[in-house]
Amino acid sequence: MATADLPGPDSLLRRTLGEWRIGLVAWRLLVLQTADPAVAAGMRDFSTYRAHPWRRIEHTMDSGKRLFFSDREGLRREVARLERTHRRLAGTDEQGRPFTASDPAVRVWVLVTLYECMTAMRELSGRPLAPRELEQMYAEFRAVCSEFGLSDDLFPATAADVPAYMDRTIRERLEYSEPVRYLLFDMLREAPAPRRLGPLKPAWPLLRTVAAQVIGALTVADLPEAFRERFGLPRTRRAALLSFTLHRTLRVLMNALPEHRRYRTPPAGVPLTPQPSTTSTASTDLSSTSAPRPVRFPVPRRRKDADSRPVRLRTFFHQVLDQTGDGRISSADLQAMAHNVCWPLELAAEREAPVYAAFETWWQQLRTGMDADGDGQVTCEEFITAMLTGIDSGPAYLEQGLHVAVRAVFHAVDTDGSGHLCADEYRRVFGGSRVHLAELNHGFRQLDHDGDGRITEDEFVQAFTDFFTARTDNTAGSQLLGRP
Repeated sequence: MATADLPGPDSLLRRTLGEWRIGLVAWRLLVLQTADPAVAAGMRDFSTYRAHPWRRIEHTMDSGKRLFFSDREGLRREVARLERTHRRLAGTDEQGRPFTASDPAVRVWVLVTLYECMTAMRELSGRPLAPRELEQMYAEFRAVCSEFGLSDDLFPATAADVPAYMDRTIRERLEYSEPVRYLLFDMLREAPAPRRLGPLKPAWPLLRTVAAQVIGALTVADLPEAFRERFGLPRTRRAALLSFTLHRTLRVLMNALPEHRRYRTPPAGVPLTPQPSTTSTASTDLSSTSAPRPVRFPVPRRRKDADSRPVRLRTFFHQVLDQTGDGRISSADLQAMAHNVCWPLELAAEREAPVYAAFETWWQQLRTGMDADGDGQVTCEEFITAMLTGIDSGPAYLEQGLHVAVRAVFHAVDTDGSGHLCADEYRRVFGGSRVHLAELNHGFRQLDHDGDGRITEDEFVQAFTDFFTARTDNTAGSQLLGRP
């Protein structure tokens, strides 16, 4: 397909995709995409959606903004980043079939389902797009997709051909796998509370039960008929009524709102490229909440003279290392950690590669010293036992693994190449909605030994060393992300 002008602020695509009510079909989109066997296998082996569902959803939304609401340069950067990520997602599924996220047919399916869900949103609301509007939005959509370099032959030729493509793919290729079932019926029932729930957090166990029932019923009701027929998912009268009520009510509400209240993402788009740090060396402004890789290590109270390392290591294992949430760590977990460092920084390939390589080096050290049964995975108990043994053997243990990864993170986050981290760069590593700003301030001051408003590489590495080695919680490194 020849390069076409990208959709602008007044485009039908941006106005449709940017509306708040697109959230009504978001779970439907995830289910359709995950039903592709390659996507399901990739989610099972590499995705963090079980352990960190909200972060994973935020990353997906962030990527969508960069693809459909930025200029051509921003679009190309995002496409290149997605391609680098997808090249790492390959393997063999549970049936022994090879898979790769770079498969062109799979990538086209993931893209086309987004367009189809936009049209479904309009149809379900009782105001379907006219054939002329469908062709207009499909042309705008294809203009974005052209930057992926995928063959035109893999896409439906016109908007009118999309329903047949969807029906054929559903019947010939999709599968009702465990990840699909989990998305439909279990994910929300098990999801941790969103960090921005505020005073409603204690009510989350009840709220998520209600949310799981509503979203599950709505999603099944809204799925294409061919999908429900093939996999035996009946559309009950109650679910159909729920769908009718929600879609039409929200359409009326959105149309009544002022223009600036109607959109989750303004059609004009938003600046998405982080600017290099210009913060002065005395800066301690930690008021922004834009950083997307939040992490926190809560440490329960213990006896004053007790060795606090096992508790910290256990917490670190479950909240940081076990990215896929299966109770074990493997190479995929460490690569996911590298991904979460690189994702918000929009690193060029030559700056991204050392981060992945460093985390792989750390994984190889962990695997060699901890994988007692040779299954390519490490349990929490194996991790704690081997880590304490290694730490007690001497400083070289951390230098050969953890320090390699930590130094790579430092150099990646040091976007201006100054050789130190200012407060805003520190926020990019540890900030976000999961960490209170006061705790970030406290953690930064603890590591900034000389009080000059910046952290050197040695201070950064020493903080992680202290976190793993300190027997009490009164050293700076043990308070890396705030007070215990």
